[in-house]
Amino acid sequence: MKTKFLFLLLFISSYVFSQSVNDYAAVVVPVKYDFLKSENEYRLSTLTKFNLQKAGFQAFYANEEIPTEFNRCSLLNIDVLKENAFLITKLYVVFKDCNGKVIYKSEVGKSKEKEYEVAYVEALNMAFTSVYALHYKYNGKTIAPNQNTPVASSATAPVVASVVPVTTAAVAANVPSSSVEPDGSVLFAQPIKNGFQLVDSTPKVVLKAYKTTNSSIYLASRENTQGVMILKENQWFFEYYEKDTLMSEIIKVKF
Repeated sequence: MKTKFLFLLLFISSYVFSQSVNDYAAVVVPVKYDFLKSENEYRLSTLTKFNLQKAGFQAFYANEEIPTEFNRCSLLNIDVLKENAFLITKLYVVFKDCNGKVIYKSEVGKSKEKEYEVAYVEALNMAFTSVYALHYKYNGKTIAPNQNTPVASSATAPVVASVVPVTTAAVAANVPSSSVEPDGSVLFAQPIKNGFQLVDSTPKVVLKAYKTTNSSIYLASRENTQGVMILKENQWFFEYYEKDTLMSEIIKVKF
């Protein structure tokens, strides 16, 4: 009986949190987290924004200009926090309103990887699993400045900024699509530590991909370009940002 009560309590809490998150039009992402030494170290700010957009949120970096249609209390502020642990990396995300009140706290993401570059990515992606479970959808309400109480919006529809969510439909409709190789040739996957590298027929390493907790998503890099390699409808894509524009390139891979 006690177990059933706890389950019901958790379900109700999750529902309340998800409803509260839905009251906010977008999320502001810091360019540096307290447990890191430099801005966007290990590209965690980039990864946070990517995951938010994948979960359906509009997201803005804290140092970029936010459209005037948004007042500060219609925005959530996200933070990534690190728990102290021995031989394991633990990260979780927290959403706060304009007054610093916690609206939602994610489950803790964990990684046993020794290298921070891999461990932080794996733990953060795992933490976002519970964020995806919220099934966020902005409900069109607005938050009055300096208040926490949602008020009915007089607008007929929520304002949508020019951020492209990372979904198959959005990529197909709005994102330029091309091939990693100009001639569309096949790249060959060679195993490396924590992932694999893609080489052409030269052979030249074209792209490196590193495992995450999701077998359909790899952290990827090509020369100085950082992004993700993602599987959608049995097709691999290399996706990255170029001057705040989401780019998507088809990759033909032979494993």
